[in-house]
Amino acid sequence: MILVTGATGLVGSHLLFKLAKSNEKVRALYRDKEKLDAVRRVFSCYTDNYQPLFGSIEWFEGDILDIPSLSKALKDIKYVYHCAALVSFEPHKYHTLRKTNIEGTANVVNLSIANQIEKLCYVSSVATLGSPIKNEPVTEDTFWNPEEDNNVYAITKYGAEMEVWRATQEGLNAVIVNPSVILGAGIWDSGSGSLFKRAHKGLNFYTKGTINLVAVEDVVSIMIKLMESNITNQRYILVAKNWSYKQFLTTLTASVNAKAPKNLAKPWLLNTVWRLDWLLHKIIGKKRELTKHLSRSLNSHTVYSNAKIKSELDDVQFKSVEKTISEIGAIYLKQV
Repeated sequence: MILVTGATGLVGSHLLFKLAKSNEKVRALYRDKEKLDAVRRVFSCYTDNYQPLFGSIEWFEGDILDIPSLSKALKDIKYVYHCAALVSFEPHKYHTLRKTNIEGTANVVNLSIANQIEKLCYVSSVATLGSPIKNEPVTEDTFWNPEEDNNVYAITKYGAEMEVWRATQEGLNAVIVNPSVILGAGIWDSGSGSLFKRAHKGLNFYTKGTINLVAVEDVVSIMIKLMESNITNQRYILVAKNWSYKQFLTTLTASVNAKAPKNLAKPWLLNTVWRLDWLLHKIIGKKRELTKHLSRSLNSHTVYSNAKIKSELDDVQFKSVEKTISEIGAIYLKQV
């Protein structure tokens, strides 16, 4: 049997559909019963007759931070897909991020070792990779620099990776995937889905940086192929395209029948806005929308290489980003 953590998230829910469609015996770990509706919505992106597939999954209420429930979830499990994570770039959430991303991952790998799990796939991020050297593409060998001014999400995802690597030294077979921004339909209030929601309301500004994109279908397909392969103790960058923000936002707004942004948000403007955003958070507790690190990334020009996954795994073909965005936009307009 297969265990999927983070089953109600973007990657987890799309992974569940693909596994269930392949008639795999799957146990899905979830925390909030209300979020199961989001999984149904994701399944409905693929087929109207999704209920038999949804019903074939063994749903298990638990938490990666709750060792007793996690221990029960891992009973009789052969393979683990660890997709659970907290995503936030708000500095004041650092300790919460550490608890979920690092401590939670430590619990998963420790219990995987104890239960003699045959193989684990961990969903990390390109955020854990180092900065480019001399403008060269970032690869899996571009090492993390702890002395840099790294954002809180990247720090905790890197710490989670260290837990996985530590577990491999203790006998656990594992693979790590490092996807870029994952494009997928069905979950519109967080992740890339919220970008379609914002685009539909209208966008006025674009930035001069680059964004790195990959379809969720490609991410989950590669995860499954890696788990079915003999590859162990390796990590792989998953990115289909490195685009300018202007190109991305133009394509994104077109997919939801909205106007493309025409105004360039220059660095000085972003630096002003993130400071005002910080001030409002301190004064009235407003949720942070633009942090210093996010402002910097919106103007950065980082290119990631997918050469390793293409060379080491057979038949890897990344889906067109243009087609992916167009399809997701059409689903968004249909579902909302």
